[in-house]
This record gives sequence, structure tokens and C-alpha cells, in this order.
Amino acid sequence: MQDDFISSLQINKYSFTKASSEAFTLNNYMKNSWPIVYVIKDDDKKEAYVGESTDAITRMKSHLSNKERSKLKDLLIISCDKFNKSAALDIESNLIQYMSADKTYTLQNGNAGLANHNYYQRDQYTMLFKSIWGQLISRKYAKNPLSSLENSELFKYSPYKSLTSDQHNSVSEILGRLSTKQRSTFFVEGGAGTGKTILAVYLMKLLKTDIIDFNLDEVNEVHASELAQILQLKENNPLPRIALVVPMTSLRKTLQKVFRNVKGLSASMVIGPSEVSKNEYDLLIVDEAHRLRKRKNITNFKSFDDANKLLGFDKETGTEIDWILKQSKNQIFFYDSHQSIKPSDIDQSKFESVRMGENVYSLKLLSQLRVKGGVDYISYIDNLLHCRLEESDNKFKSDNYEFKLYDSLKELYSDLKIKEEEFGLCRLLSGYSWEWKSLKENVPDITIEGLDLKWNATNEDWINSENAFNEVGCIHTTQGYDLNYTGIIFGEEITYNPDTKSIEIIAKNYFDKKGKNGIKNPALLKEYILNIYKTMMLRGIKGTYVYVCNDALRKYFKSFIL
Repeated sequence: MQDDFISSLQINKYSFTKASSEAFTLNNYMKNSWPIVYVIKDDDKKEAYVGESTDAITRMKSHLSNKERSKLKDLLIISCDKFNKSAALDIESNLIQYMSADKTYTLQNGNAGLANHNYYQRDQYTMLFKSIWGQLISRKYAKNPLSSLENSELFKYSPYKSLTSDQHNSVSEILGRLSTKQRSTFFVEGGAGTGKTILAVYLMKLLKTDIIDFNLDEVNEVHASELAQILQLKENNPLPRIALVVPMTSLRKTLQKVFRNVKGLSASMVIGPSEVSKNEYDLLIVDEAHRLRKRKNITNFKSFDDANKLLGFDKETGTEIDWILKQSKNQIFFYDSHQSIKPSDIDQSKFESVRMGENVYSLKLLSQLRVKGGVDYISYIDNLLHCRLEESDNKFKSDNYEFKLYDSLKELYSDLKIKEEEFGLCRLLSGYSWEWKSLKENVPDITIEGLDLKWNATNEDWINSENAFNEVGCIHTTQGYDLNYTGIIFGEEITYNPDTKSIEIIAKNYFDKKGKNGIKNPALLKEYILNIYKTMMLRGIKGTYVYVCNDALRKYFKSFIL
């Protein structure tokens, strides 16, 4: 069956000019209104546009009249007698994502209307796409294998991701409200792996794309209402001042790298909360909003106080959410209260008070996009860490996800290394249960079973740094990132009490000073630490390996992890 798909696949190249249009209009698939996928490209400009159509001759006439598209020199027609409309849309979507990440060409595409959907024999067309990509590489229209691109920052945080139904519903709701000129605040809630960062990046690209870069006919076929909302927004405010606010330094640096490589976006559009005080905005999109800060246990009190003073807030009570609300007409907060991890994070009650205001709208993301164990795994981890499981319950087991407990860290590390060599992006993480001695001298921070390890040597984009596999990442360098496999070390700051049947925290063994100073309520410290471990346990796409230092906690986990 797969051979039948591949045997009729063709990629034909034509000159893309009005004078030479007769040649490509004679293409058998085009002239018979067959679904095709196409790439218009220019090897000198290093720009391209990807599309699909069942009326390709009319579509090409439209492109030749487009100021930006007409500057491109070559047309690639990708055809197959097994193509249907759904398959063509899916292949187009994949081409846009992978070509954007490949960086052979900068894409002229907008990103409206990219919605995920299933269709008959999709697995066959997935294999067909791999063949298409192989041919593009052999003809030097692409450089990198699909597996390599899937681990890249530009692919993981691509603004060209196809949206799930709940993501698309959120976009429609947001666009509809913004197009009314009424000031609005949105809270988009979702747990780890539900695509909050992906949606934030998608919205930035959507709202910063010039109308000329939307193929209006193409978008109209898919999402007419979304197109109408975009047009209304552009009419109301052709040049909106928009920024993506990212509280965590590491993730912010990563997204800035991504934005440098996407047409219509720039690194300057990704800012930290302190930069909000310097300008006014039409819209601020805030990723990881649960990490916005109040004035407690922070690194630089002076800059925080200066921002409060500049904006007229009290030094002690003004928070980063106050700055965002004051400096912008509209706000979108991507928020998960269960990922708050330290005392500097703004209290949940503050967010709740904002939500009680006028024109505040709550949206939810439910689809699990990261962890292949799905919502069953996520629910199991939550119940495990909050001691809601009974020994009679079935242990979590999945054909799609590896969840294993190790008695030996050396064995875990060895297995993780095998996965690293096979898939890449496999990392060892831990709670802050060891002092960070290597900051001051060349000594190991963590020694277990004779295995000497150091904490992450950089705070910026550690996940992708050269020596990352040989180091241990903390929550501050991993929150918001995807990994293929994660190895988790539960340190001696967390234990289990069999008498009360509950997890307990040993505060003296927790070494994140800014994560515990000033906390008088043990329950709050426990909440932060459990949030840290849960967040790290939801990083792995394909699997999570666990090693536990504390004997009592290890015994408890053995009852529930294979």
C-alpha cells in the first residue's frame, strides 16, 4: 500500500513568472483541478512560500499578482494521485513547520487557519511526507533530517504549529473580543504540556503578520470567521504595539532566538517583565504568568523598586502584574497555578482579584500535546505526589510512555544515555537538594554511588547547551521546555511518613535560599516543592525515569511505579 502512495509522487520544478506560466499550467494535476501542494522559492533571497490548492492555476495567478510572492523565482509542484484535500492540507502544514525550522528559506507565510485534524489513512500520508522531505533534501531544497528538526527550538516553538480544537477556540474567542475595540483581559489556563507557549507564539505571529502575507483565498477556505476577525483587527489598528512577556530568563532567551528566524517577528518583541515599565502597549501576551513576581526573595530589589516608582506603585505592594495591567490596553495571561514554585511568585489570590474585574475572560486548554502518556499519566503523577493512590490501584503502564523507578542512579544514567544517543534532548533534573558549590570552585555538586555531577553551568537555554547531558538541570532552567526523556533525582529534602501516609519536606535539606526564605508555613514550602517535582516530571515526551535518595520515599514510590 505504501509503495502505491510513493510511486506516483512527483516534485516538478518550474520557473515562476507570468511569461513562463504556460508551462506549469499544463501540469496534469493542476489543469485537472487535483489537490496539489506547492512551494514558491528563491534560492538567492532564501525566501519561500508554501501552499496547497485544488484550483492551483487560479492560485498561481493570484500569487503572481502579489508583490512579495512575485519576487520569487521557482515553483515546485508536489503531486500524487493519492492526494485528497485533507492530505494536502496536512502535508502543507507539515512542510510549513519543517521548512521554517530547517532555515534553508525564510517563509513568507502567515499562520492563520492552521488547525489539526484527522482523516482516513493519515498514517500512510505521514510516511509519504517523509518521502517528500527526503526528496527535498536530495535536491538541496532542505538540509536537515526530520528527527533533527523535531529537537530544534525553532520547531518546538514554531508559530506555524497546527492548532488543536481548544487552542483554535481560544484564538477565535480572543480575536473576537479584541476586534471590538473594548479593553479585555484573558486568562488562558492549562496544565503542563497543553500548548500555552505554542499558542502565545502563534498569536504573536498571527497579530504581527501583514495582511499582504496572508493568502486570503487560502485562509478563507479553512477559517472564514478567523479571517474576518483578523481583517477587523488590522482595520482598527494596522500597526499594533505588541510584546510577549516571559518571566524566566532561560525561556526568554530561547524564544528570542526563535523570533529572530521568523519573518514579521524580532527578538525585541520578547521582553522581561521589567521592560514593560518603559513603554505602553496595545496588547501584552504573558507566558508562564504564574512566574510573575512580587517584592519578596528577588535578586535585584533596586530595579524592581525603580519600576514601581516610575509607574506610581507602592514599593512594597506593587507587582509585575500591576505593571502589565497599567502599561497595556489588553492582556493575555497564560497561567497555571500549579506551576508556582517559589515565594517571589505572585500569590494566586492576586490573580483571582484581577479576574474579578470587568471584561475579563477565562479560557481553558485541555489537550495534552507533550507527554505521550496523556492525561492518564498526568493524573497519576498528581495523585502520586499528593498521596491519593491506594496500593490496590493499578500501576501506571502505557505502550506509549516509559515510566520507571530505579534503585541505582548509575543504571538510570546509563539508560538515559542510550536514549540521548537515539533521540537527543534527554536530561537529568533534580530538586534543589544540594548546594551549588561549583559556582565558586571546580568541584562536584552532587555525588551519588560514586557518580560526580554538577548543576547546570548556564542559566540561558541550558537544555540545548553543549554539555547539558553531563550536568543536572534545576527547575529554573527547565520550566517551559520539552524533553524526549527526563531523569528525575528526588533529593533528601523530600520524604514520606508511613504513619500519616503523606509526603513531608525536610527544609534544612532544601538549598534554594530564595525558594524558602521567609516561608513560615511548612505547607506552603511543601506546595512549592511538590509543584517543582510535578513540573519536572511532565517535561518528558517519551518517558520519565526516577531515582529517589530518601529510603522512605523510595519505598512509597515502589508501591506505585513499575
